[in-house]
Amino acid sequence: MVKNYEFSVKEINDLADIYQLAVEENNKKVIDETLKNAVDLRSNTKKNEIKCFLSNESDVLDCYIEIHAGAGGTESQDWAEMLKRMYFKWVQRKDFKASLISEHKGDEAGIKSSTFKIEGEYVYGWLKSESGIHRLVRVSPFDSGARRHTSFASVWVYPIIDESIEIDIKDKDLRIDTYRSSGAGGQHVNTTDSAVRITHLPTKIVVQCQNERSQHKNKETCMKMLKARLYDFELKKKEKEAENLESAKTEIGWGHQIRSYVLHPYRLVKDNRTNFESTDPDKVLDGNIDAFLESSLYK
Repeated sequence: MVKNYEFSVKEINDLADIYQLAVEENNKKVIDETLKNAVDLRSNTKKNEIKCFLSNESDVLDCYIEIHAGAGGTESQDWAEMLKRMYFKWVQRKDFKASLISEHKGDEAGIKSSTFKIEGEYVYGWLKSESGIHRLVRVSPFDSGARRHTSFASVWVYPIIDESIEIDIKDKDLRIDTYRSSGAGGQHVNTTDSAVRITHLPTKIVVQCQNERSQHKNKETCMKMLKARLYDFELKKKEKEAENLESAKTEIGWGHQIRSYVLHPYRLVKDNRTNFESTDPDKVLDGNIDAFLESSLYK
């Protein structure tokens, strides 16, 4: 990073000298090229600056995201699906990869819950601050009286850990349940108990997978997810100890919304931790969330 900084400083000084000469000689072509190079340099410097804030050991890892609809039935289930779409759109914009692990559809619309994996450069570092409660205020499309509704959904982001990291999981600490998949996947998926749910009894952590036709493959995926959850559990436990249990500031609970998305009576998306805001909710819900993610890195 130091070398990158020194290189950037040298580039800035060189561009300044070239620009000054070009202005003195009224060389429009060189002036335009210099300005373009300055814009490119600014972009690269910004990337290096962000990487300085993504320096934790786990930041380079891929991640799982779990989304759960809050109370409120169809309203919250639709909101949960909107959030899932937002993250998938963000993945597309970053040219990353997302794959669905497990999903439970809502009764009328949306989803009750969804778990998916995201792979890409510094994915966990980018998205770790998204864990928390997301609040939506809008005129409900499901209310014939066109009344305003408030909906909640929780987002949980945790890293996919490297196989070399040892996590001790004892068989006696696990309860493994199999059940019939409720998702798409053909007749075989829906008529056999291929879906797997694993509960880690000491921590009460629950993971589930129904994405594969094979019960064995779903169990294998569940064990990887459990390993990742336990790793994240230990990371947060150590952070709490290091911060002298000041974790109430970032505790996930229905009274701790991290971000509000207001579509009516005004239009605003505001992060309650950084106070960063956008007056274009449609753009944000279409996956343009980098500015929110960056503001969380700098806080």
